[in-house]
Amino acid sequence: MIIINAATSVRCQYYSRFAEYLFSHGMDVMLFDYRGIGASRRGSLRGFAASWSDWGALDTDAMLKRALREYPGQPVDVVGHSFGGCAAGLAASGQAIRHLVTVGAQFAHWRDYAPAQRWQMLAKWHGVMPLLTRVCGYFPGKRLGWLEDTPAGVVKDWGAFSTRFEQLPSARSLAALPFADVSARTLAISFSDDPFGTVAAIDRLLSYFSASPRTHLRIKPQDIGETAIGHFAFFHSRFQSSLWPIALQWLQQGELSADVPGQVLSRTP
Repeated sequence: MIIINAATSVRCQYYSRFAEYLFSHGMDVMLFDYRGIGASRRGSLRGFAASWSDWGALDTDAMLKRALREYPGQPVDVVGHSFGGCAAGLAASGQAIRHLVTVGAQFAHWRDYAPAQRWQMLAKWHGVMPLLTRVCGYFPGKRLGWLEDTPAGVVKDWGAFSTRFEQLPSARSLAALPFADVSARTLAISFSDDPFGTVAAIDRLLSYFSASPRTHLRIKPQDIGETAIGHFAFFHSRFQSSLWPIALQWLQQGELSADVPGQVLSRTP
C-alpha cells in the first residue's frame, strides 16, 4: 500500500499518472488533498485554520491510520513530494512506514535556495506571498498561477525565517515532533536543477529522520539525457521509463539497482 503526500498546495490529481504506474505494478495507492486544498476545500479560505503541522500531524496521520485499517497485513510505504516528505515525519503513525521515497523534499529555509535564484525566490515566497495573504486572508495562488489557493497558516509557516521546523509558528503548539520515531528505509531523490532541493536543503530535512536508514540520490538532467527536471517534473509521464523505476524498486525492495543514474551523495545506516 502506497500513500502519496503532495507538495505544498498541489492537488493530489497531479500525481495520478504516477499512481497509475504504481498500481500497474501491483500496488494499491492512496491519494489525498490536504485540508483547504482541492477536493478537501470547503468554501472560502478566509479565516480557515490550517498549517503545515496540521497537514502532517492530522491529515497525513489520518491517511496512515486509514491505510493500516483498510489494508491489514500490507506494508505501508509513502512517497512524499517536497513538503510531503516532511509530512511523513510529522505523523504520529509514521512509525508504521516501511519504505519512504522523497522527491525534492526539503525544509523551506531561504538560505538553502539555489544561489542563482535565491533573491528572486526570497522576494516571491517570503515577501509577495505573505503580503498578499495578509491582504486577502489567504494566498490567492490559483489566480496568479502560483500553486493552489493556500490557507494563511501554511503561508505563515512557509514565510517564516526559522532554520528549524520546531521553530515554525504552527510547530510551537505540538507536544513533540515524531520524525525520530520513523524507522522507514528512506530514499531522498533530488535534482541538480531544483532551486528548492539543493543539497543543503535535502540534508536539512533528512537530518530529522534520525532513526531511519537514509540514502540521498542526486541526479543531473544529463544523467538521463534530459535538459531539465526541476522541482516538479519527476511526476510527469515522460519520466516513466527513466526515473519512475528508481522509486518503484525502492518501494518494492528498499534498495537501489546497480545501474541507477546519478550519484549517491550519502548513506546513513
